[in-house]
Amino acid sequence: MRVRAARGAIVVTEDTREAIHDATEQLLRTVLTRNEIATDDLISILFTATDDLAAAFPAEAARAIGLGQVPLLCAREIPVQGSMASVVRLMVHFHTERALDRVFHVYLDGAESLRDDLDN
Repeated sequence: MRVRAARGAIVVTEDTREAIHDATEQLLRTVLTRNEIATDDLISILFTATDDLAAAFPAEAARAIGLGQVPLLCAREIPVQGSMASVVRLMVHFHTERALDRVFHVYLDGAESLRDDLDN
């Protein structure tokens, strides 16, 4: 078993608790599914949100889908001038047999342009 990390991001439609939770859940479920990550394989998940998203913590969405035992951390994304707004990002650390080139990073709902070097 190796420790790997998968990255992802999603654009949130509005600064509401429901929109942040829905987008975060969609992103998280997609990362877990595409990488075939079981709950027991999770090590930790780091979430960031841009300054304009303040209605909820993205980690609340992870707890709501049963990941409350996984260490979760929320932070602010660095507010770089000209950067994309309304984005939740995550980094999932997990145990896997996957080679590094078989870890899938997921960018959704407009965030694809953040990583145009990846096939989503």
